Amino acid sequence: MNRWRELPLVSATLVAINLIVFLLCSFTGSLLYTMGKLDAWSVVVQGEYLRIIWALFLHGDVGHIFNNMLILFFLGAMIEKEVGHVRYALFYFLSGIGGNLLSLWCKVLTGDPSGSIGASGAVFGLDGVLLAMVLFSGRKMENVTLPRVLLMIFYSLYSGLTGQNVDNAAHIGGLTTGFLAGTVMCMFQRKRRKQ
Repeated sequence: MNRWRELPLVSATLVAINLIVFLLCSFTGSLLYTMGKLDAWSVVVQGEYLRIIWALFLHGDVGHIFNNMLILFFLGAMIEKEVGHVRYALFYFLSGIGGNLLSLWCKVLTGDPSGSIGASGAVFGLDGVLLAMVLFSGRKMENVTLPRVLLMIFYSLYSGLTGQNVDNAAHIGGLTTGFLAGTVMCMFQRKRRKQ
């Protein structure tokens, strides 16, 4: 049973689903993008709330999906091993939803009609979970230190802020959501250990 816990089942499944959707997009043209991209009009006015989740599985090009899936698999596998499959999946989707909600809020405030796609809000959320674990879990993880995690987060944010066509609100929203969710988990775990 412990052997199954060690395997990155959720990370691998998420990567596989994203790759399958990307291949489908290459055959269907703009159809899936039109149906799933995150834009304020479709969600807020037309009530298509599932776009908040569907957009997490859409990517614009090979570079976009490669970067997100590479980080998702390796960082995700490490976190999944530490927290378990169910908590990991919960963190991933909470972060993605949190990132997309902040993105929507910013689009509404600024009147931005553009649509957003990609899993990077959820991936940034994993950075936030890892930061919370380093700060509050009270246990050491191999090769994971606070300076390394902060450097990784800083570099990721810097890349987004200096890039073009990047939804930085989704990144910040995902990072914040992941950090808060990870902090709550760490606090409960420490309380349980004390009891």
